[in-house]
Order: sequence, then C-alpha cells, then structure tokens
Amino acid sequence: MNYSKYFSDELISLKSQGLYRKFREINRNQVNFPKATERFEGKERAVEVWCSNDYLNLSQHPVVILKSLKVIKELGTGSGGTRNISGTSTYHADLERSLAEFHNKESSLLFPSAYTANQSTLWTLCKKLEGCEVYSDELNHASMIQGIKNANAKTHVFKHNDAEHLEELLKTSDANTPKLIVFESLYSMEGLRSPIRKIIEIAKKYNALTYLDEVHSVGLYGPEGRGIAAEQNLSDDIDIINGTLSKAFGQMGGYIAADKDIIDFVRSFAPGFIFTSSANPSIAAASLEAIKLTKGSDLLRSNIKKNSDLIRKGLTEVNIPFLDNDSHIVPIHLYDPDLCRKASNMLIDDFGIYIQPVFFPTVPKGDERFRVTITPKHKAQDIKNFVKALDSVWTALDLKRSEKVLDADKENQVSKVSKIY
Repeated sequence: MNYSKYFSDELISLKSQGLYRKFREINRNQVNFPKATERFEGKERAVEVWCSNDYLNLSQHPVVILKSLKVIKELGTGSGGTRNISGTSTYHADLERSLAEFHNKESSLLFPSAYTANQSTLWTLCKKLEGCEVYSDELNHASMIQGIKNANAKTHVFKHNDAEHLEELLKTSDANTPKLIVFESLYSMEGLRSPIRKIIEIAKKYNALTYLDEVHSVGLYGPEGRGIAAEQNLSDDIDIINGTLSKAFGQMGGYIAADKDIIDFVRSFAPGFIFTSSANPSIAAASLEAIKLTKGSDLLRSNIKKNSDLIRKGLTEVNIPFLDNDSHIVPIHLYDPDLCRKASNMLIDDFGIYIQPVFFPTVPKGDERFRVTITPKHKAQDIKNFVKALDSVWTALDLKRSEKVLDADKENQVSKVSKIY
C-alpha cells in the first residue's frame, strides 16, 4: 500500500467536499473581550468573538486567575502523574467534593475532559454490565457514541427528544437485561432541551439507568447554575450526570457525579481514568473558584438570556434563518459548506466578526450553520453590529432568507442524525 498517497488522496477528497477544517490563531484578550487578536498572514488584526464556549467569561475572571497563579507558584504546573500514583492533590479532592455537592450527589470523579468522561464511563458501564443494552438519543455527542461503540454494546437509537419512541423500543426489551438510557439536557448544535422528566418516568418503568450529559447546561441554568436537571428538581432521579469544567466554568476537564458506589466502580475499572495523568492542581483550584463565582452569577445568567433574545429579535427582523429556542445557543442556517465558509471569511475580513463555520461530521451534510454563543460581555451595540454584518453578508452572497424562523417544536425541522453508531 502506498501510505503517502492514501493520506494525500483522503485530504484532497475532504477539501473537494468543502469539509476541510482550518484553525484560526486567535488570542482572546482578557481586558476587552469579546475583542480578540488574530494572527493572520504574519500580521495581527482585531476581531470580535461570537463562538466561544467560555459562556460566563470565567476563564478571564481576576479572582480565578489569581488563584491559578498562586497554586502554580505553590505546586508547579504539572500534577505529577495519574491519580493512582502521584496525581491527586488536595485541590483535586476538594473539587470532587464540590462537584458532588453541586449536583446533590454523594460523589464525583474528575477526568481530563468531558469527552474522556463520557467515553470512558460509558465504555466501562457497557463492558462491565453483562448484556447491557443502550438506548441513545440520535443527536448525542460524539464522545457518548464513541464510548458506546467501543464497548460493542447492543444499541437502540431513539428519535431526537422523542420519549414515545424511546418507550416503544424499551417495550420489546427483556426485563432482566441491564439497560442504560443516554441523553443530554441541552443539545449543543440545536440549543434544544430534552424531555428529562418523561425519560426518567420511562427509565423507572423499565428499570433502566439514566446517564445525562449536562455539559452545555451547568453554570447557566437552574438554581445557582446547577443545571437543567436541578432547574426541574430532577437531579436526584438521574443516576449519572456528566459535566464539564471547560465551558461555563472556563477551565479544563470533565467529570461525572453519582452515588458513591457508582463513582467508586468507575474509578476502579475505567482505563480512561486509571491510565491518564490528572489535571494540573492549578486547574482544579481555579475550577473551585469558578464554581463559587458561578453560584452567585444570577445577573450574568440573566444577561446571557437577554442578549440571546436580542440576537433572535435582530435575526428575525432581517429574515436570517435560525432555529428558534429558549437557550443561549443560536444556530444560524446556511445549508452549504462552501457558502458557510465564504460567509465566515467575509465576516472576519470585512467586519472583524469571528464565527467558525460548522459542517459535517458535527452536523449533517446540507445543514451547515453558524453556532452563535453569547456571553455577558457582549453589549447591545455589539449585537446590533453583528446582525448588521450578517445582513450585509447574506445580501452579498445572496444567501437563503427565511419568511419565518425555524420552529424548534416542528418535527421535520430538527436535524437528522449525523453520527454513526
């Protein structure tokens, strides 16, 4: 086999489909975010960021930064190894206690990322629960799908947010077979919530464990930002909650929270935990500070809601197609990878607006989009300028306009599954 030719041909094919990804070198400035600096063609230029997952801007909070620096000076920049050998500090232990309390669970377990937490936990559960069958929402994150696939577990995929379809699938299951329902509270590409209460009712009826990804929910919803499950007073009814430190908390890493025996089980058997070096103690310490700040961030959360409503209002006024929802995520549809890239390039070149195009495999082919995420630091004037820039680009490229915004409640307007189980 000619390996060089194979890799080259695959990349050429990817580029010909308009699916090749390029990274932009952008430094988000702490002092004046959402302003940032891009290094482009050897020079620097000012841009404005509209696609950050640092939802509460806590990565740039002075208290968090000071705590991180203090611990770096105290303990250095590395953890020293895996948690089993020399990589557990008091900051790691304190953070796990804090996260358990945050989700009203007995215990929690840290991972290097939420992706690893999902993949490794689901692999472990599916492998160790003999004959386990998984019931997975069709739009679940790739990390969840990969963990299930790696375990080679029998998997039933139910239609997105369709509790009735989930129950139809469960009706045919053996009562004695271990079952695991895997879903998210808020889907990152659509900004749609799941019917958590209905899924819990079905899980109890058929004796299934529930695994809920709250990655895009923690910090932003519920009392003190404890998530959508807490907002609906359902945290106690979820068996395992997955969350992240890298979005609303502005740091790095992921975790699961559950009863102490489940956590101890995963800690003891999950290779993705056992054989991975732990996060730097400074990150754990910064995360602790971020969680404290999050609990008192009701004003920031209300500002995000107000800002996202302003974006939707502005997009409606200029007939730019978007998926309407009640979250901080605003998907803007372009339906073509080349046009999506051209629009992205025009926005940054002509208006200093930085927003990345989103295409396959993150979303299905033909459903390319921008995924707008607002933060408390975006001002009303920023939003007006953003919508005005979009309107100009839509006109210049003759992009599809909408007479009416996409209604998230209509079944045929929810994206079809793009990931392969």
